[in-house]
Amino acid sequence: MRSKTNSAKIEGEPRARTFSRDANGSSFPRIGRPVELLRHSYDVVVIGSGYGGGVAASRMARGGQSVCLLERGKERWPGEFPTSFKDAATQIHVTGDENASDERSVPIDRGNPTGLYHLMIGEGQNAFVGNGLGGTSLLNANVFLRADKGTMEKDEWPEELTQEGALDPYYDRAEKMLEPETYPENLPEPLKLKLLREQTDLVRKYGRKEGWDPKFYRVPQTTKFADGRNSTGIEMKASTLTGQDSTGINDGSKTTTLVTYLADAWNWGAEIFCECEVRLIKKHPKEGYLVFFAWHGSRRDAFKEEMLHDLMWVHAKKFVFLGAGTLGTTEIMLRSKERGLPLSDRVGQDMSGNGDLLAFGYNTNAEVNAMGHEDPNPDNPVGPTITGVIDCREQENPLDGFVIEEGAVPRALTHLLQPLLLSLPGKIFPPSLTAVEKQQQKLAAWKSTLLGPYHAQGSLARTQVYLIMSHDANQARMTLKHNKPALEFLGVGRQKHLEKLNDLMSKMTNSSGGTFIQNPFYADFNQQEITVHPVGGMSMSVDGTPEEGATTQFGEVLTGKGKEIYEGLIVVDGALVPTALGVNPFATITALAERSVAAAARKKGITIDYDTVNGPIDPYGNPTYVPSPDHFDDLAAIKKAEAEIDEARAAGKAGTIFTEVMKGYIHIGDEIDDFEVAFDQARSETADAHFYLSVHAWDTNELVSRADHQAMLTGTFSNGMEGSPFMVSRGDFHLFNEDHHAPDQTNLTYDFDMIGTNDEVIHFNGIKVVNPTVAFSISRTWQATSSLYVTLSRPEDNHSIVGKGILHIGWHDFGRELSSFDALGHNFRLRLRTAASFLQYFTSQVATSFLAPLTSLQWPTLQYPGEDPYKKIPPSKTFSPQAIDGEVTLMKMWEPTGGLRDGEKVHDILFVPGAAVDHQIYALPTIKKNAIDYFTAAGYRCWSNTHRVGKTPLAHKHFTVYDARLDIAAALSTIRLAQEQQYGSAPEPIYVVAHCAGSIALSMGLLDGTIPASWLRGVTASNVFMFPRYTPLNKWKASLPVHLTDIYRRFTGSKWFDCTSKKSDAYTQHLLNQLLRFYPAGWNELCTSVACHRSELAFGRLWSHDRLNRATHDQLDRFLGGCSMTCLDHLVQMGLHGKVIDSDGCDLLDEDHLQKLQGLPIQLIYGTENAVFDPSCTLWDYERLRQKFGEQGYSREAFKGHGHLDCWMSETAAVKNGVFDVVRRKIDEGFDRFMSRSRKNSRRKTVGNSMTTVVNGNGIRRV
Repeated sequence: MRSKTNSAKIEGEPRARTFSRDANGSSFPRIGRPVELLRHSYDVVVIGSGYGGGVAASRMARGGQSVCLLERGKERWPGEFPTSFKDAATQIHVTGDENASDERSVPIDRGNPTGLYHLMIGEGQNAFVGNGLGGTSLLNANVFLRADKGTMEKDEWPEELTQEGALDPYYDRAEKMLEPETYPENLPEPLKLKLLREQTDLVRKYGRKEGWDPKFYRVPQTTKFADGRNSTGIEMKASTLTGQDSTGINDGSKTTTLVTYLADAWNWGAEIFCECEVRLIKKHPKEGYLVFFAWHGSRRDAFKEEMLHDLMWVHAKKFVFLGAGTLGTTEIMLRSKERGLPLSDRVGQDMSGNGDLLAFGYNTNAEVNAMGHEDPNPDNPVGPTITGVIDCREQENPLDGFVIEEGAVPRALTHLLQPLLLSLPGKIFPPSLTAVEKQQQKLAAWKSTLLGPYHAQGSLARTQVYLIMSHDANQARMTLKHNKPALEFLGVGRQKHLEKLNDLMSKMTNSSGGTFIQNPFYADFNQQEITVHPVGGMSMSVDGTPEEGATTQFGEVLTGKGKEIYEGLIVVDGALVPTALGVNPFATITALAERSVAAAARKKGITIDYDTVNGPIDPYGNPTYVPSPDHFDDLAAIKKAEAEIDEARAAGKAGTIFTEVMKGYIHIGDEIDDFEVAFDQARSETADAHFYLSVHAWDTNELVSRADHQAMLTGTFSNGMEGSPFMVSRGDFHLFNEDHHAPDQTNLTYDFDMIGTNDEVIHFNGIKVVNPTVAFSISRTWQATSSLYVTLSRPEDNHSIVGKGILHIGWHDFGRELSSFDALGHNFRLRLRTAASFLQYFTSQVATSFLAPLTSLQWPTLQYPGEDPYKKIPPSKTFSPQAIDGEVTLMKMWEPTGGLRDGEKVHDILFVPGAAVDHQIYALPTIKKNAIDYFTAAGYRCWSNTHRVGKTPLAHKHFTVYDARLDIAAALSTIRLAQEQQYGSAPEPIYVVAHCAGSIALSMGLLDGTIPASWLRGVTASNVFMFPRYTPLNKWKASLPVHLTDIYRRFTGSKWFDCTSKKSDAYTQHLLNQLLRFYPAGWNELCTSVACHRSELAFGRLWSHDRLNRATHDQLDRFLGGCSMTCLDHLVQMGLHGKVIDSDGCDLLDEDHLQKLQGLPIQLIYGTENAVFDPSCTLWDYERLRQKFGEQGYSREAFKGHGHLDCWMSETAAVKNGVFDVVRRKIDEGFDRFMSRSRKNSRRKTVGNSMTTVVNGNGIRRV
């Protein structure tokens, strides 16, 4: 089904115009789509865009099918074709092997693989064909002649096609589309046509004995001689009669498949992709076929080996139509057979050069004007390349039939022709020239040499070009040698017949006073002819068996097993033709294609709409019809990509492209979490993997300025998994986007769903990590930018892990990647500016990390981006506990949000923060799930107090950590009172989670009896408890002869150290901030945050940076306060002693104090990368408690990779088996044990504790 688009319609008759530029003067029209918009599957895939491919694309699109057309060459419209040799030389592609039969010989492949002109050198004959959207129709001479009756009755044709008129309906259909017409009588007769007409009688006389009946007439040709719309709706221009057809004509008069069948296919919704060289075809495991192709765009040819081996693919669900031309289709099928697709042994056999001969009637005695140029004299035009024919096909033996046509030399070759013709051997000079005539010929030759090819009296202006089509022996063959095609022609032209034709042309030339010169290739290429009309290679079988051909009469490819065919795999180009036609073949090729496509449609029940006539088509606009959405399952992604591309193009934006190859090892399995371990395991399993991806930024300014720095990825990923190679389309590439999960870190990310040849979808996520750890190290910088950490997952299975590993860029591949870089724009200045913008951005991003210690510091800001992005639930209540010494602190309370059963009693947890922080370390607003979120969701009522050495104004009063125990006792008392008021019964024990200085203060309160152990259900002590032992760096700082606190007092005159700093601070603070850039936190922990640096000086490094997300690190000033010199001195003294001491330095760890902890369950947790307290300090606690009280009730848990505060402030704390899970299990265990005891003692009277409590006037409980 098809539906009309909402694109604007062209009103009335569109104004005639050439396709030089669009209305904005920015580009030529493009009906081809960027490969980035290729879908994974279509109903129909058409290979090639010549006559056969054009027919298939148009008719299938009109049949309501989703159609993808792949063309090796580029899209060119009139105005884009070369006119000089310099331009044409860049478009030449030479392949083949002149010693094809010699196994030792290696075929060549040189020049531009997507170039317009493809010369294949063969043994015995060479072939010249065209590449580009439109195929050889871009370069042919437009002659539309039907095959004669005698040729169609030859034995090589299936019986159905030998019937008279069998192809007529399809010829008629082709004529209706291509609209051939003869050169008008009202236009000046070209001189080359006049000469050919005059030579007809000579041909008649020459062939009188053989019974020749030559007929001269003007050929029907697909050239427009008047302005107007063609059959498809494209506006055409009248021919300017330039003779440029064979290198591409720029006047808009040539009726190629581009402006007919292909434009029609596009208008009916076909999607066309250029620079896609199809290499082979395989059966799809479920339905249809996989068409593998090499994409030559995005400078992918910088990786030549990968381009031809790491092939992209598209799935054809119903049909594959092969229309890549005789040479292209045969090569594809030979390679497909070589790669496992069973085919007939006739593939590559029975080929023909169509009996083509090229020759020159040089330096005749009359002006011929056969040298093409862009601006001919209207009164003396060159004319189309071919205008007339001497038709000698009506012979008793059809093999003796031939045609002679005149030709023209395109301007790009005219300046080379004179020296070439003069140098060639084997000339046949006219007999009986007088001395004067000989001198006149020499003079004419000098005039062409000195004055150029267009001098009217020069020899080239008097040179006729002869083109002959006849019959050869159909004994040519193509093979693959070293994966490259090699042609071998045997019995070219049937030697006697060839000699007769050459003799005829020599007489025709001599009769007009000229010198006969055989085709230049005949002399330059070891006396080999050249054909521009190769046919065969996938010839139709005369009886439908693989012994007689490679396809059925309808082009259906035979499997090689009897008459079995590959359903939906159909050849529709010259490769199908089983014999030379003795005339220009494209009319017959087109008719055969129309016949084959119609038969295929009937077979599948597809109705082709031949009747609907297009309105005016504007190739700058949108097609009239689009396929039904039912055909596709990726509409949203396509629409998004289309919008991005269209927006950039409409605004004339400049883009950037480059291609990248990365190789490495990926372990398949979900049991290994670590990338390095997975990489090593995969390497031992030889589970290599690699990708070949092209990056396209459609708007470079957007790429460098947008926050996500996004570009588009296209290519393949390959490994040992089933379904490899995986297609990558419209993947996301992010160039140095900020990593929200890590501070001061940017990532190059590769993120996309990719689809396998088995239709399985795998998600690829790869990250290159660039951060300050690379500072001043070229090797680390290279490693960071060349190592990709890859995770594969299944999106349909909740992104379950498929595999992990690492890919790397090698130095050689990096060099090729640089060579693939290109800036795209409409002029050189724009491209230069675009390249500079991209490279400046790339360099600055790398330099930011490479020079991290020297870059701008990150200062606190009053504006916090994404204030509370996770919409945290605020505290349910705020309390103000008053300690026994009268100091009042704050405490927040959160009611549970889940996890409770009806009527179940709520249990309480008190979270005690450390020094210079407050409740926010547990209720952090910058992570998705903090500790308060986690434990309230688990059904617990959570409390968190800020004691006097925390982030509070009280901290300025010069308290010690020992003093903070009073605030913890007051907080516990407040919670107990709340329990009594809520339940009307004795309070139950409370679980306490305490961190750092809070944990130390808790231990001291328990040890000296300020906090009764009976009030507590259990304790989780984070990173330290009774034995504060410093890491080596902190211990060194504490052991300095002059304490750092004393140095700071003298340097700043202050007894307070603030972990934050502002730009308005005193110069002494600014100097300190600059010096702290070089604090030895370790290469892996460099950053630019002022708050982070200052906290490191006071306490040591508080976290592993890779555990903090960017939002947290950027806002550290919100979460960190300061510390008095008194508090710091107390911490230093405890660190030096290695155990807790009170404010006066008295030891609290004697046996009597320790006895107070009996029966209290204690969980000790620590981060293995703790840089404040040595991780072993919790081991001291653990061993001392077990030694004193036995093993029951004590545990010690390590968290790999965590540091100090990040045990609570990192996103990873909430992951499975993370900090929260481990602590919760201990808390659940404690409350379960308590509830069990409570049920046993439910009738026993609750005994109060020995502490007394009072309630002050504010309702605050005081100990």
